[in-house]
Amino acid sequence: MATGEPKAKKIKLEEKEKELSQNALFGMGNPLLDICAVVDKDFLDKYGLKPNDQILAEDKHKEMFEEMVKKFKVEYHAGGATQNSVKVAQWMIQKPHKVATFFGCIGKDRFGEILKEKAEESYVDAHYYEQSEEPTGTCAACITGDNRSLVANLAAANCYKKDKHLDLEENWKLVEKAKVYYIAGFFLTVSLESILKVAKHASDNNKIFSLNLSAPFICQAFKESLMKVMPYVDILFGNETTKDIEEIAKKAQNLPKVNKKRQRIAVFTQGKEGTVMTKGDKVETFPVIQTDQSDIVDTNGAGDAFVGGFLSELVQDKSLEQCIRAGHYAANVIIRQAGCTFPEKPDFH
Repeated sequence: MATGEPKAKKIKLEEKEKELSQNALFGMGNPLLDICAVVDKDFLDKYGLKPNDQILAEDKHKEMFEEMVKKFKVEYHAGGATQNSVKVAQWMIQKPHKVATFFGCIGKDRFGEILKEKAEESYVDAHYYEQSEEPTGTCAACITGDNRSLVANLAAANCYKKDKHLDLEENWKLVEKAKVYYIAGFFLTVSLESILKVAKHASDNNKIFSLNLSAPFICQAFKESLMKVMPYVDILFGNETTKDIEEIAKKAQNLPKVNKKRQRIAVFTQGKEGTVMTKGDKVETFPVIQTDQSDIVDTNGAGDAFVGGFLSELVQDKSLEQCIRAGHYAANVIIRQAGCTFPEKPDFH
């Protein structure tokens, strides 16, 4: 009686969709429109760019973004660290759509419209705060051969306002619907009060709040802000730019914590070396998926993808080991593609 099989499968799928509700995962950060193009050496020289680098745009780069669009064949993607991670999580989950919510600030302009379209294409429920003072943040990825020179112009991303967006009733309702929260450390430079409001809500309601240390300058220049958020952090992500990972992971884990019902977990990726996770007195290292050097197209976005894979399982209440496996899988897919892009469907089991 084979006819019952598809029906059973369908019921199972429906159950999964019912279990995982829309807006269960919440991210807030700096939305950037990634503008990717293969450029020539003259273009790099004109704007004083190194072939392989990541910099923030200065005044001399302001014209660059429009010139890229006019001169080269460009591809657009919804980018920025947190938005990349929730986008990857949504891709790993597939259905239902809009499991991931994203908040951030954009400009009322053409790039903002493209960014909205791109977020919609990736089935992320993006609710942007739109303002007219600053243009939409962009990140130019100038590709020459195997190299990528990244120039980020935060612009509008820097203008997020708690009172103008997060505090609005319809937006705060979306925050309340979530059970897992993720914010990259870069947002500490934009709106500490917004992060604290979300972090306190998560802590008061015994939900999971996760934060990424993101980059060394965050720990150095914004240490005070970071320390205000740390008591609410349940899962702390970091990467290989941090030295003495095991030591730091342990220290971070032992910092004061408000919600005593959850033990803080630290998860640090180390590129092609294993991922370190500390929980309690246990420090474990998980090997990454080995990849042939010739298959690697671009390692940018691998860290964001790892977090996205991790969150996709976390929001489904899977074990931490399973979360790390999913993180490694997602990162492995991303490094074989240009930019933080992925095939139509994941093949993760």
